[in-house]
Amino acid sequence: MSDPRTVFPKPLPSTWGPGVGLGLGGLLGAWGLFHPWLLLLVPFLLPLLRLPFALGLVVVLLRGCLFPVPEPPYGTRLEGVFTLHQGTILWQGHRLWVQHYPGLEDGRYRLRGYLAPPQGKHNPGGFDQRTWLLSRGIKGVFHVERAEPLAPLPDPRAPFRARLAQGLSPPALEVLEGLVLGDKRGLEDTYAQFQKAGLAHLLALSGLHVGFLVASLVFLLTPLGRWRYLLALLALPFYLWLAGPSPSLVRASLMAGLSLLGLFLGLGAAGVLQALGLALFLQLLWWPASLLSLSFQLSHLAVAGIALLLPALPQPQGARGYLAGALLTSLAAQVPLVPLLLHRFGFLPLLSPLSNLLALPLVSLLVPLGFLKLFLGGLLAPLLEPLARALLLLAQAASHGPLLSWGEISPVGFALYYLGLFPLALALHRHLPWRKAFLLSSLPLLASLLAAWPKPLDLFALDVGQGDTLLARLGGAAVLVDGGRPEQGEKVVRALRALGVVALEVLVATHPDADHYGGLLKVAEEVPIGLALLSPAFPRDHPLVRTLEARGVPLLFPGAGTRLQVGRGNLEVLWPPHLSGDADEDGLVLLLDFGRARALLLADVPQRVERRLAVEGVDVLKVSHHGSRTGTDEDLLERIRSQVALIGVGRNPHGHPHPEVLERLARRGIRVYRTDQHGAVRVLFGYAW
Repeated sequence: MSDPRTVFPKPLPSTWGPGVGLGLGGLLGAWGLFHPWLLLLVPFLLPLLRLPFALGLVVVLLRGCLFPVPEPPYGTRLEGVFTLHQGTILWQGHRLWVQHYPGLEDGRYRLRGYLAPPQGKHNPGGFDQRTWLLSRGIKGVFHVERAEPLAPLPDPRAPFRARLAQGLSPPALEVLEGLVLGDKRGLEDTYAQFQKAGLAHLLALSGLHVGFLVASLVFLLTPLGRWRYLLALLALPFYLWLAGPSPSLVRASLMAGLSLLGLFLGLGAAGVLQALGLALFLQLLWWPASLLSLSFQLSHLAVAGIALLLPALPQPQGARGYLAGALLTSLAAQVPLVPLLLHRFGFLPLLSPLSNLLALPLVSLLVPLGFLKLFLGGLLAPLLEPLARALLLLAQAASHGPLLSWGEISPVGFALYYLGLFPLALALHRHLPWRKAFLLSSLPLLASLLAAWPKPLDLFALDVGQGDTLLARLGGAAVLVDGGRPEQGEKVVRALRALGVVALEVLVATHPDADHYGGLLKVAEEVPIGLALLSPAFPRDHPLVRTLEARGVPLLFPGAGTRLQVGRGNLEVLWPPHLSGDADEDGLVLLLDFGRARALLLADVPQRVERRLAVEGVDVLKVSHHGSRTGTDEDLLERIRSQVALIGVGRNPHGHPHPEVLERLARRGIRVYRTDQHGAVRVLFGYAW
C-alpha cells in the first residue's frame, strides 16, 4: 500500500488522447535536434503525457539523427544540364536552391555557377534564407552565373489554372489564385494590404480553405451516404497536388483526412486536439525541420488556440450566436499568434477580428466556387468577379485601420507572453479563480515592462548592399541617416519595425546620390518623421523633397554649425559651410554624441574635406564613400583615434573598400566591420535610464 502522503503527477485529461502526446513528444524531439538543452524538460513532461509522449519524442529524435540532410561541398563549381523545379535542382543526392537574377521558370537549363551555404539574416527583420531553406530540407545554394534555357517543363496543372482565369479581370484573378491555389506571386502591393488588414492568412492555404472545400463536397454528395466521406477524402491529395504541399495545407489535409476516414469507417470524426497532435507528429516525422517554417508555426498555433480556448467561451444562439461565434473563433485563433506575428512582421492589425468577420462570408463562397471553376471555366466568372472585387475592397479599406507596432521579440519575451497567457486560460476553463489568474498574469507583464524600461544608446549600420544606411537610437529617440538605393527601402522599413522604431525624430539625407537617398522614399511613406535634414545640394524639386513635403514633414537644409538635441544625445552638422557644386563634397558630415561616446559619419566626402573637419576624439567612424581611396585621410585618423570603423558596402565594380583604406585602418588597430561580410552591425554604447 502506498504512502498516502505521496503525490503522483496527474496525467492530462483523457479527452486529449494519445494523439496529443505523440504530437507534443514529436515537437520536443524536433526542437531538441536544434536546441538539445530543451530535452531537460523530458523528466517534467513524461509523467504527464506518458507513453505516447515518449514514443513521439524518441521516433522524431531518431529520424533527425539517423537521416540528416548532408551539406554539399561548398565552393564547388558546377556546370551541366539540370532540371529546375520550383526553384530547386538535384545534384549528387543534394537538393540545391538555384539563385539567379531574374528568377528562372521551371524547365531544363544548362547552368554554370558555384555552391555556397545559405545566408542568415543580414538585418533586423530581414529574410533568413538559411532557416527558410532548412525548413524545406535544403542546405546548399547554387549561385548561377550563366543560364541557357533548353526546354520548358510541361505543367499538367496549367489547364486548371487557365480555366480559373477565364472571364476574370486581373485583380479578381489575383485574389482567386491566392484563395484557391495559395499563389501570391501576382498580388504584389495587394498582398501588403491584406497583411495590414489582418487577412493575409486567407491567401495561405490552411484549415479554413480545406474546411470550406470538404464541407461543400460532403454537402453536395449527401445522396451517396457514407461514401461521400471517402470521395471527399480522395479530393484532398488532388488539392495538395494542385496547390502545392505547403506546411499549413499539409496540416489541414491530414486533420481533415483523419476525420473523414473516421466518419467513413463509422468511428466518428476525430477530435480537434487529437487530429492536430497526430498531424503534428506525422509532419515532424516526415521532416523535423519543418517546425522552422513560419507557415507551420502559424497554422498549428492558430488551431491550438481554437481547440483550447473556443470551447470555454460563451456561445450565444441564433444569428447573434453566428456572429459572436465567428468573432470568438477569430480571437481564439489569434491569441496564441500575437508574439509571433509581431516578431515576424512588426505590426498587428487591431481590426483583424472585425475584418475577418466581414470576410468570412465572402471566402466561404469564393473557395468552393473557385474550386469548381477549375473544372467549369468561365461559367462561374460572372458570380466570382463581384465577390473577389468585394473582398479586395474590404482588404483595401481595412488596411487603413490602426496597427499595433512592435519590434523583434526575444525568446524570453515569447516565454513571458505565454506564461502570462497560461493562468488566464486556466481561469477560462475554471481551473483557477480569475483573481489569482490576473495576479499571476501580471507578473510576466511587469517583468516585460521593466525589461523595456532602459532605452538603448546604439548605432546600427544596416546592410543595404552598395549604399549607406545608419540608425542611431539615442535613449528613446531615433535618427535615420540615409536609406540605400530605392529597391532597399522595404528592407530599411522592416529593420525599423523589427527594432521597435515606430517613428523617427530626425531623418537625414546626406547628399542626392541614389545609393544614399533612394530607400528614404519608402521610409517617408511608411514611418512618421519629426524633422528631415537634407544636404543643401538637394534641388527643391527633388523627388525626396516632394515626397517629404507631401507628407507634411518639416524640412531643413542645414550647414556647418547646426546642432540639435535628440533624445538623450546631440546631433551636430560639421559640414558643409557653403555649397561647392559637387554633390559628394557638399554632403552632410554628422557628429552624433551619445553622451558616453561619439560617432563621426562622413557620407561620401573626399579627403580634402576630411582635413578641414574640426573634430577630435571619436569612438566610431563611418568610413567615407564605402571605403573609396578618395576618403579616410591619415590626418583625420590621427586626430579622431577611433576604435571602430563601419563600412557600408556591397558587391560593386569600384573595388570598395580599397586595400589602401583597409591598410590605414589596420595600422592604427581600428576594428573594421563591413556590411557585406558582417551584415548589419550594432555598436552598443549603453542604456539610458
